[in-house]
Amino acid sequence: MSSDTPKKSGQVGIQVQLDETTAQGSYCNLVMINHNETEFVFDFVYVQPQQPKAKVRSRIICNPRNAKRLMIALGENIGMYENKFGSITAAQPPKEKIIH
Repeated sequence: MSSDTPKKSGQVGIQVQLDETTAQGSYCNLVMINHNETEFVFDFVYVQPQQPKAKVRSRIICNPRNAKRLMIALGENIGMYENKFGSITAAQPPKEKIIH
């Protein structure tokens, strides 16, 4: 939100910083999700074809409330994407057993 954008009552402006390395991103083609009573753990993984090992590229840990917000935001963004570019065909989960 820029400083010249009017804020709604009670809304706080947040300035997000993004360094160059993080801005480059990291390609992942699998996410493993675990949870307990107080947190969700998302391990973003890159699996190379025909390779028995995969590497976790990033681990994100958040509380259940933010995990649900992520689910809602992702659903909304997928809807916008499909409205613009067409339906996404969901891939089947990998048949390989993932060993930790």
